[in-house]
Amino acid sequence: MTRLRRFTRTTAFKLSLLYIAVFTVMSGFLLLYVADNTDHLMSEQVVQSVDSEMKDLADVYVRGGVRELVDTIGRRSRHPDASLYLLVDFAGNALVGNIARLPTTVLEEADGGLRRVRYTRIGQDLEGVERQAMVRTFELRGGFRLLVGRDLGDQLRFANLLANALRLWLIVVVVMAAITWLFVSRRVMKRIDELSATSRTIMQGDLSGRLPIAGTNDEFDRLAVNLNTMLDRIEVLMQSMKDVTDNIAHDLKTPLARLQARIETALREAKGEQGYRSALEAALEESDQLLRVFNALLHIARIESMAPGSVMAPTDLNKLVAEVADLYEPLVEDEGGRLETALAPSLRADCNRDLVSQALVNLIENVLKYGRPQDGNLVIRLSGGEEDGRVVLEVSDNGPGIPEGDQDRVMERFVRLEESRSEPGTGLGLSLVKAIARLHGGDLRFKNEGPGLKARIDLKPVSSRSGHEQGGTTGQSGQPGQP
Repeated sequence: MTRLRRFTRTTAFKLSLLYIAVFTVMSGFLLLYVADNTDHLMSEQVVQSVDSEMKDLADVYVRGGVRELVDTIGRRSRHPDASLYLLVDFAGNALVGNIARLPTTVLEEADGGLRRVRYTRIGQDLEGVERQAMVRTFELRGGFRLLVGRDLGDQLRFANLLANALRLWLIVVVVMAAITWLFVSRRVMKRIDELSATSRTIMQGDLSGRLPIAGTNDEFDRLAVNLNTMLDRIEVLMQSMKDVTDNIAHDLKTPLARLQARIETALREAKGEQGYRSALEAALEESDQLLRVFNALLHIARIESMAPGSVMAPTDLNKLVAEVADLYEPLVEDEGGRLETALAPSLRADCNRDLVSQALVNLIENVLKYGRPQDGNLVIRLSGGEEDGRVVLEVSDNGPGIPEGDQDRVMERFVRLEESRSEPGTGLGLSLVKAIARLHGGDLRFKNEGPGLKARIDLKPVSSRSGHEQGGTTGQSGQPGQP
């Protein structure tokens, strides 16, 4: 009973009942409409036929009298598909016709009105069969009464045919509805049960569960795709939060312990104002470094929590790269190197101007710290163009590069290769660039050029429609972000 109650409360069952009701009503209305109009048409044909026969016989009676009328009715009555005829005298005796039995009141009321009567016809195997007809009765001079009518057998048979068709169609509708219900119930309930099972898994804390996609591109598939995308986003945010928590718990433990040790040492060993000042300055430097790490982590978390495509605007990348180059070219020259730019003309992307500037700045800073060549002068090259329907920005150098096995690892938070531990830094710059690239629907990729390393991020190009709507705007204003 519980299972039956569960099925009767499903949407599929209710939709099937609604389908049966609506389709039955519509089918019945259509068949009744056809039957009514057909019956009306056939009745009009019967009336026209009776009136035409009556007019012809009246003309015959006027021209030749009763004898000519009797002969004419006799000839017409012998046809198999003949109309109904009956001519009686003033005493009610039948003179000629093809009707064997008829209610007497029909002949008595000879007012020319149209009546539906039951009768028995003269003829082989027909005298015992009662039939229906539409008749008119007129009184002629001399007390004669003339009845002319038309059998309604064809009309009644057609009505019975429509009634049988309606009953058969209703049975077919019910069967089809039952089959539809079984199919929809099994298919829909299966998909809903899968959604429920996955939802229970996710509610238990396992965000790796995903809704199955049947590949039919129906509403369930579209719902599953949207929910899976949402779960992917939630999983990324949860993983980011977990990474931040783990990073704070593990990687910030050492600087905090070092800060505590400095303070304890100062309290224990410092002598005089100068000693305490030196200890406080060292502690302040450590706290500044911690604040920079916290700010970098919060910046990355904010970027990862932003919805893809948010705060985006058509941006002139030629102008953006020129501004970054103008800012860093003197610094690169002070290091004994040079900064080059090579972008495709009129290169535009739908992006966040400030964040893309921040990414380029971080990549240039990374080259200045870790990308110096062993021999020769440093060369940094900013380039860009379109590739496979995406806008690509690249920062390349002529330094030692990154081993292929470490290229993915260096983008993780707080990861610093052994060769770079002597340089100041937090290990968060490339993580920030990766977060910015993923916000724009792209990724950060490295490639060793031998010599040198090429870092590239890809952005969404500006569509012609969005470019027209924005009127050629260059995106958000402001100077490139600082590292």
